[in-house]
Amino acid sequence: MSINKSKYLVIGSGIAGLSFALKVADSGNVNLITKSKMSDCNTSKAQGGIAAVMSSNDSSEQHKKDTMIAGVGLCHNDSLDALVNEGPERIRELIDWGVEFTKQENGEYDLTKEGGHSQRRVLHKADATGEEIEESLIKKVKDHPNINIYENRFAIDLITEHQVRNNLQSAFNVCFGAYVLDKESDNVDIFRANFTMLATGGAARVYLHSTNPEVDTGDGIAMAYRASVRIANMEFIQFHPTALYDPHNKPFLISEALRGFGGKLKNGNGIEFMKKYDKRLELAPRDIVARAIDSEMKKDGSDFVYLDMTSLNLSEVKKRFPTIFKHCIDYLNIDITKKMIPVVPAAHYICGGIMTNMSGNTSMHNLYASGETAHTGIHGANRLASNSLTEALIFSHRAALKILNKKFENEFENIEIPEWKDDGKLNPNEWILIKHNTKELQNIMWDYVGIIRSRPHLNRALRRTQMLYDEIENYYKRTKVRDSILELRNLTTIAYLIIRSALRREESRGLHFMSDYPDKDDKFYKDTII
Repeated sequence: MSINKSKYLVIGSGIAGLSFALKVADSGNVNLITKSKMSDCNTSKAQGGIAAVMSSNDSSEQHKKDTMIAGVGLCHNDSLDALVNEGPERIRELIDWGVEFTKQENGEYDLTKEGGHSQRRVLHKADATGEEIEESLIKKVKDHPNINIYENRFAIDLITEHQVRNNLQSAFNVCFGAYVLDKESDNVDIFRANFTMLATGGAARVYLHSTNPEVDTGDGIAMAYRASVRIANMEFIQFHPTALYDPHNKPFLISEALRGFGGKLKNGNGIEFMKKYDKRLELAPRDIVARAIDSEMKKDGSDFVYLDMTSLNLSEVKKRFPTIFKHCIDYLNIDITKKMIPVVPAAHYICGGIMTNMSGNTSMHNLYASGETAHTGIHGANRLASNSLTEALIFSHRAALKILNKKFENEFENIEIPEWKDDGKLNPNEWILIKHNTKELQNIMWDYVGIIRSRPHLNRALRRTQMLYDEIENYYKRTKVRDSILELRNLTTIAYLIIRSALRREESRGLHFMSDYPDKDDKFYKDTII
């Protein structure tokens, strides 16, 4: 076991973690850990773009209004003000860091329009915006002498007063860092830090069908919950309306930008259907479009609907969406300029998470959170497209400012952190248990806690999840730690949080639709906090 000390510990390598590390690195050394490769994160998979007011035809007031409408009144005003007023400056900073967004022939940025937006305000790099941002930030982080990068490291649990020896009363509710598994050596090391930033991304892999990379298993949220940190609004799970229907390969997102470009949704009979559900048609907010697709699939008994791009300018479609065009050709032999794309909703984004204030502080001292793992109050009951990357930049920046202006006295220098005890034995024959329980959990969440919910279904999911949780905890305590059991443990915790939160909201609002409570209820104009 090794003890790695730093002023800052950053857990996660997406836009939230990398931008925070760059902001604080000049003031002290940073240990940045990520459980796979740095680029294996949700940021790099983002296709559509990043939203901010960058045109004289737009306004911060309109961006705020659009976000609040999408969030069905549950967005926090102060967070929204930060989003719309600080977003443009943070994006200009990205550009200064080397990010190149697509421009028009006249040199102006090519702003696009996505669902729920009333104006063109989404900057993009063709259909690979996240990859462009991620690569630029990784390069800057690698070039900084104060940032130490640790790939293939899995944060197991936060270190709090519950673990330390010779404890002090003043150490109550303080984060001292994390226990971290080195996946290559199987050792568990101590990463001790004055300040810890959780930027571990989302948790949509708790569902059977998801657009997220396999690493997104809710690790940060689960760790925070086990440490008694406040968690909010976990019932609001965004299902992206259009994932590529391809049962034989890994999930692939079909960006909302295709609908913004003019793509039309059609049912199995080739008939457009969005006019039956919302006057904004294909550009209605994601919760509405996802439920519309779900309804059409149930009516037809089909496994997917179609997104039709064939009536649009062929050369412009190929130029604007080269990644999607190539993927559909390579995997399904579909030329999207000639054939319709089969699409289906898939779990995409968690609007809740670790509750933070306006400076990224959690309810635990010296513990911060940013990005999808955090609940900042911006998204409310449904995230407006392309606001997430902007949110991550803003709150990582705010957290860095808070810490840099904070007088820190290391009064806990003499606290002893014990070594991780891993007395369990590795039983390779029990791998089938992990694989089976993971699939069972994902099926439970997809069948009973999906786009349409009900109290009987949620209660059934809760009972079955509780049984899985007990079984997994027992296995976790008697076996050596491995990333597979850690991920399953975290996913089960996430499932529990989603179900419990959903049971507490007896109404339908945004992403949370209850068939037995189909209307909004004014008494629920508040966050659901566990």
